[in-house]
This record gives sequence, C-alpha cells and structure tokens, in this order.
Amino acid sequence: MFAAERRQLILEMVRANGAVSLRELARVVQTSEVTVRRDVRALEAEGLLDRRHGGAVLPGGFTRESGFPQKSHLATAEKTAIADLAASFVEEGEAIVVGAGTTTQELARRLARVPGLTVVTNSLLVAQALAHANRVEVVMTGGTLRGSNYALVGSGAEQSLQGLRVSRAFLSGSGLTAERGLSTSNMLSASVDRALVQAAAEVVVLADHTKLGTDTMFQTVPTDVITRLVTDEPPAHDDRAATELQALADQGVQIAVAGASGNAGGDPAPAPGRRRDVSLPGPRRQVPGAGPLLRPAAVPGEQPPGADRARVADLRRR
Repeated sequence: MFAAERRQLILEMVRANGAVSLRELARVVQTSEVTVRRDVRALEAEGLLDRRHGGAVLPGGFTRESGFPQKSHLATAEKTAIADLAASFVEEGEAIVVGAGTTTQELARRLARVPGLTVVTNSLLVAQALAHANRVEVVMTGGTLRGSNYALVGSGAEQSLQGLRVSRAFLSGSGLTAERGLSTSNMLSASVDRALVQAAAEVVVLADHTKLGTDTMFQTVPTDVITRLVTDEPPAHDDRAATELQALADQGVQIAVAGASGNAGGDPAPAPGRRRDVSLPGPRRQVPGAGPLLRPAAVPGEQPPGADRARVADLRRR
C-alpha cells in the first residue's frame, strides 16, 4: 500500500471512530507501528487529526471528548492490566467509590469477586458490571444521565455524595500531568469527580501511559491529592510518559506499574500482577472534609522505593 493510500485509510478510520490506537491502525493497514506513527505525524501537520500517546484522534484541542465507543478501543490491553493490579488494592469488606470511565469499568468487573464490598458509583457501566455480584453492594448516585459515557452528573449526583465517607476513590480521566494532576474535557464530569474525591480518604488514579503528559480542560484531582497512580509500562520510545512518571513520583505520588518486567537494579522480575510502587515521601494536601489520608501498608517482599525510582528514571533515559 502506498503512503497516500495508508494515510487516507487512517484518516477514514479516525473520522469513523473518533479515536483509534496505533496498534489497531497498524493492523488494518498491515504495516508497522513505526510507519503508522510517521503517517499520523504527517496527517497532524496537515491539521487533519491530533496525535495522542498510543493513538490518533479527531482534531479539537482541549475541549473535545471522545465518546465511550471510541475510548473503549484505545489501549485495551493496558487498561486490562491496570484493572488487574488496581483490584489487588481492594480488601474484603471495604467501602469505595468508583468513577466513570472505560478503565474503571474494567476494574469493576474484577471487583465482583471481592466479598463484602460496597461500591458507590455514578457510572451505569460500573453498576452493570457489578449487578450480578452476590456479595457486593452497589450504591448509585442520583443525577442526570450523560449518554456519551453512561455517567450520572449534575447537582443531583453531587448532593447524593454529601456526608459520604469511604476508604478509597478509584478515578480515571482524559489526561494526567504532574503540573495539574488529573483532568477531563467535560465540566459536569469534572465536578462529580471532585465530589467523589471529597468522600474518600485515599485517591487512586487509573491512567494508561497514553494519558500521561496529556492536559485537558477541567482539572478534577490536583497532583498533591493523588495518593497512588496505577498505570502500565510506557514503551521504550515514550520519553514524555517516563518523564511524567518521574515528575509525579517526585511530588509524592505512589506509582504502581502493571506488567513491569523488572527494575533498573537487575533484580528478578516480579510475578505477574505484582505491585511495583514508587513511594517517595513528601507533603500531601488533605482533601477538605475527608479526614486523615490513609497510608497503605507495605507489601511483604517488595523492592525498596529507591529501586523502583531508579527504574522510572531509566524509562525516562530510554
């Protein structure tokens, strides 16, 4: 296939779906991701689409938000790995809140196996994933339905969260930077996410590497309120994602990397799904009204924080 034919097909796929991963584009046009990345850069230079880490989207800057069908096709393997690892932080009998999103939906599917769990959510998709879990209680917020992501938003959702207290909030978003924290493209969604954070003593952000370094219009969770980030291993060529991970760790965010294959010190690789945290001490701002932040206990046999920090620094140097 000639370059012009490839690029036309790529453009048609992005226009049809709103967002497409590089992996999927390479599969359809039957070429390498390196070649597809070069084609995407050329199309971006013409103003026909916007690049994102791991994919391409329709042009629209800070204000554009892809719908659920488009988001569900981006970084699917990474989201699955993140959900597997995030579920390991949830304990039997715990009460948590889970926000809307494709990654949190994956998490919910795994939470169905945790007995005695209470899940508060504004997401119809999260609730649906837990609907047939016999030992999990699901509490839905009120609010107005947003059809693009099947989430309840507005004053009804926010008021139903007042006075609520849970141990952890699991949230995702459209972008994550060390400078602004978690952000999203929709004002109503951002407002409900902030209300979910107010109810939790600990905030866990689920974000694949394609969202690292991406900044969108509305801030939901400032960096100094994020307790832990659960993400995947950035590709070797992705300097921006590795740099962003180090910047987040430097600000005291604990980094748990799903699917990590080892560390910079040459120690044996962990078992699949093993937690790998970068935990650097630093001041943490208390969420107003949420009480003291909870600190998770260390996991026996984990590598010391310095080794994982060195691994993140190594990712940045690649």
